[in-house]
Amino acid sequence: MESGFQQFPDTQNKSSVSEVFIVGFNIQNYRFFLFNVFLIIYILTLACNLLIILLTLFSELSRSPMYVFLSNLSLSEVLFTSSIAPPMLHVIRKAGATFPLVGCFIKFFLFASFAGAESFLLSVMSYDRFLAICKPLNYRLIMNPRLCLSLILVCWTLPFLIMSIPLSLLKTLNFCSSNIIDHFMCDFSPLLKLSCSDTSIVEMVVSLLSPSTTMLPFLTIVTSYGFIIQAITRISSATGKNKAFSTCSSHLGVASTYYATMIVVYAVPSGHLLVANKVLSLPYTVIAPLLNPFIYTLRNQEIKAAIKQTLKSIRRI
Repeated sequence: MESGFQQFPDTQNKSSVSEVFIVGFNIQNYRFFLFNVFLIIYILTLACNLLIILLTLFSELSRSPMYVFLSNLSLSEVLFTSSIAPPMLHVIRKAGATFPLVGCFIKFFLFASFAGAESFLLSVMSYDRFLAICKPLNYRLIMNPRLCLSLILVCWTLPFLIMSIPLSLLKTLNFCSSNIIDHFMCDFSPLLKLSCSDTSIVEMVVSLLSPSTTMLPFLTIVTSYGFIIQAITRISSATGKNKAFSTCSSHLGVASTYYATMIVVYAVPSGHLLVANKVLSLPYTVIAPLLNPFIYTLRNQEIKAAIKQTLKSIRRI
């Protein structure tokens, strides 16, 4: 651990942190059990989301904007969970592990950017469902390939641009306090606690930026489904209502899971109940990426049909 501190001459002989120690879960007796459980969850998450991506690429689903957005959502899930799970597994296996401070910054930047991309994609998918149900005659005209591609590019580039601001601000801080992070990942709040600089400006900027990647997409989803529900209630036949709702029920389930787990994480005040913070972070970072492809697969007839068609094609080979 001593190698994690170097002399920093411009800070009055304070020590400069160059490495951080991630504590993990501090459950020695269940360490190998946790490692195996999280490894299985990670493998299943990759397999299920990659299945949706491949089904979209190599079937007629690729012609539908909804499934193009869905494949991008699955890709964001793969990248999001891959930015968290491998380092977390390393921490569990080693009962705590040391990472370069710069590497910790990058880990935070990546997982926050991928989470932002997922949030934007969910909002775009709600807009797509709004057009399909509320403006069905103009759906293909409005949601054309050019708009579809533009929305996907915005969903991927905007979160990285936004998160580059807190990353650049973190790099300006001096880290000369403890180098121990009592978490299983390099999150923003634990990193700030290591700094001996005034972090008020950084916290203010992040608090101003956070709504753009969380609340704005959330409000878009709520507004879209407000119009969708109104449109469904105007449908006279029960069959028509069920058919209209079935086209967006899977997305609504995924969006609810995503934001419910996120709200649970950030409902615990920062700096208190550290063990609770770690435990409550698991549904958002580990469980939700696995549940989402199951929600789409179990509730979506077109994906089920694509899976059956793929299995038939494999049997013929």
